[in-house]
Amino acid sequence: MKANILVVDKELDFTADLQTELEKKKYEVSIADNKLQAQEIVRIKKPDFIVLGVISPRGDAFQLHQWLKKSPVTGTIPIIVVDVPPEKQLLSGWRRDEGIRLEVEDYYSRPLKTAILATAIEKLLDEATKKIKVLIADDHAVVREGICALLNLHKDIVIVGEAINGKDAIDKTLQLLPDVVLMDIAMPVMNGIEAMKHIAHKCKEVKVLVLSQYDDEGNIAASKQAGAFGFIPKKSVSSQLLEAIRAAS
Repeated sequence: MKANILVVDKELDFTADLQTELEKKKYEVSIADNKLQAQEIVRIKKPDFIVLGVISPRGDAFQLHQWLKKSPVTGTIPIIVVDVPPEKQLLSGWRRDEGIRLEVEDYYSRPLKTAILATAIEKLLDEATKKIKVLIADDHAVVREGICALLNLHKDIVIVGEAINGKDAIDKTLQLLPDVVLMDIAMPVMNGIEAMKHIAHKCKEVKVLVLSQYDDEGNIAASKQAGAFGFIPKKSVSSQLLEAIRAAS
């Protein structure tokens, strides 16, 4: 299966047809017809994409949308909304004030062909899954700004957060679940070596790349022992960083 898609809607014919079209494209599909069921599926399966349709009572779909956006697990995943037909929108579906506050990739109203919707989902998923989530941990704001400026030039990389010391790096890694952490060594509160040990223990799937001006053999060896995926001297950032991030993801 290429990805897990959650479809939240109370209309059984619509969810069944969309599930069929998505499974033709080799996606795993989960179905929920209410807010609580959808939240439980999110906790267990951690979907890669959500189709948020119409559920009862009115307003629950928007509450679910707000909950998804606040969650560190689902806050950055693609969401599309599928509303009732325009002639029914005064009495059911999404309210106008909710629509103004939506943070979604696209909005559709019925009737629409589920085959066309499945193709649109496939395109959005392909774009989203190419992005590498990066957390930058460095106590110097100027360094963080420089790295951000470099990485923001590349569409396959997204910066999900910044940390100012080792403890902050641990907390934000657990919260944001990045693919790659760029970690300085010399930082206040907790240094990068100690932070890496905690991350390696708690988040084995996260890769840590060390960025340090202290590129002596001792620091390189200590970083490797702490679980670093790689070590990049700050003086070589522009030439090595992008290649290392893509290799780590």
